[in-house]
Amino acid sequence: MRFTELLETATHHPGDRTLEVPEDWRQGRAVFGGLQAALCLAAMRDLAPPPLPLRTLQTTFLAPPSGGAVRAQARVLRRGKSATHVQALLVDPARAEAGEGDEGVLAIVIGVFGEGRSSRVRVTPEQPRVTAAQPTRFRFLPGVTPTFTQHFDATWLTGDLPFSSSSATSAYLEVGMPEEPECSEALVVALCDFVPPLALSMLSSPAPGSSLTWMLEFLTDSFGAHPMQGFRVDAELVAAADGYTSQSCFVWGPAGEPVALSRQAMVVFG
Repeated sequence: MRFTELLETATHHPGDRTLEVPEDWRQGRAVFGGLQAALCLAAMRDLAPPPLPLRTLQTTFLAPPSGGAVRAQARVLRRGKSATHVQALLVDPARAEAGEGDEGVLAIVIGVFGEGRSSRVRVTPEQPRVTAAQPTRFRFLPGVTPTFTQHFDATWLTGDLPFSSSSATSAYLEVGMPEEPECSEALVVALCDFVPPLALSMLSSPAPGSSLTWMLEFLTDSFGAHPMQGFRVDAELVAAADGYTSQSCFVWGPAGEPVALSRQAMVVFG
């Protein structure tokens, strides 16, 4: 099922959405992190109307969703003159109904939605050129790669695939979601979370990795004109020690326009 179709199947009330997650959008025993964040964003959007651009999305992953359903519950933290802060808790519905309280919280997401302001300051990043000598196409392998990856089309322009004993600390990828007819902020969230921990490329055999925190900054609010093909993600492993890694990504649109900045703290079990 397409990502956008799946989000539309969620049962919802204003600021509250529950989703049954099919097997093809899972990540090992958990749920694809981009789907978790996008469901919370959908609940927050009920409280912050679409004309108000999303500026940042901050996620802390507390526990992996292990059941078949997840629920996002949003509330407004503050409405300012220009910016509105909205929080969403992703919870395990079964544990929440059983009265387990905070034990059922899986992730905490905060979105900042802000109107444009008049300013003399304007800096537009320029996409660096990349010469791909030997691009490597990603292939979905049932039972080997996470099931959610089957919905993505990805090519490593530079850098190496996971578990290839690489020493590279950066990778440039071309990424798309060919099933989707047009772009949206929810799809940008999904696309930004496709890139695996670069630390996995340094390992010689499969081992799990997961995100602890994720900071996503949007550099545009114009999505509809973009096809969901030809995005480029420039990823860099900034630091790694004691099983924890810091990774940053710059996301560019199909025409080389800046779309988003992503920063993740991750753990690697290997």
